[in-house]
Amino acid sequence: MSASPSSSAQAAREAIAARLGDLRKDAELTGHELALRCGWSPAKSSRIERAKTPASAADIRAWCEACGAVDQTDDLIAANRQADQMYVHWQKLHRHGMRRAQEEVVPLYERTRHFRVYCSNVVPGILQTEAYAAALLSTIAAFQGTPDDSDTAAASRVERSRVLHEGDHRFALLLEETVLRYRIGDDATMAGQLGYLLAVMALPNVSLGVIPFTAQRRVWPLEAFYLFDSRQASVELLTAAVNVSAPSEVATYAKAFSELSRIAVHGAPARALISESITRLG
Repeated sequence: MSASPSSSAQAAREAIAARLGDLRKDAELTGHELALRCGWSPAKSSRIERAKTPASAADIRAWCEACGAVDQTDDLIAANRQADQMYVHWQKLHRHGMRRAQEEVVPLYERTRHFRVYCSNVVPGILQTEAYAAALLSTIAAFQGTPDDSDTAAASRVERSRVLHEGDHRFALLLEETVLRYRIGDDATMAGQLGYLLAVMALPNVSLGVIPFTAQRRVWPLEAFYLFDSRQASVELLTAAVNVSAPSEVATYAKAFSELSRIAVHGAPARALISESITRLG
């Protein structure tokens, strides 16, 4: 595994910075001369070129114009926008509430045929009941200090999950046993959520595995991640969502999912673990 799931985003930013540096050198400009032409400090030029400060679209326009490379502007701005989308801070994503964030991923869900999901902390969103989702999203809003629209966001999350029952979609989901024990909401909320997991397991297009506490680890517990076909991996960190599309990194997450699947239990043993967790609530 790479040192950080944000490595793709940083690599993309570094690639853009290197391209800007090459434009400056091709124009035979020093960093100081570039700064004078752009109307900013030499320190800013240095930070952008060393990928310490992300360049804005306006920065890229000014840089290309100063280097006589206006024809490069559109491509660089598009690449920069893609890099920004790789690493999205939750507070920015949720600044107007969480409902919009649920709705924005609907097209991705609808076009994905094969979902592979691993969660080590909470029930994956696609399997959450409305009560569980509302309890979870409310705590997230409180922690982030963002608007709490958890009720409407939870309803949107459940609506988004209709892909479980519609269209040609297959789901392979892995949960650490801890997910069954962590209390999100009250006992009734947890019982309803765990009962829903049992119901979902009966769907012909769903494979749900649980990694027991006692499993001999082949892969250590990881951050939660979603694989959308073989095109994209979305990784959930405390502060941000990381969207990985580099084939080598997507393949690494696919390998991790495969290895984690080997230590998970499915079918009757998985149902037994879920049922035991329900009994413990009593």
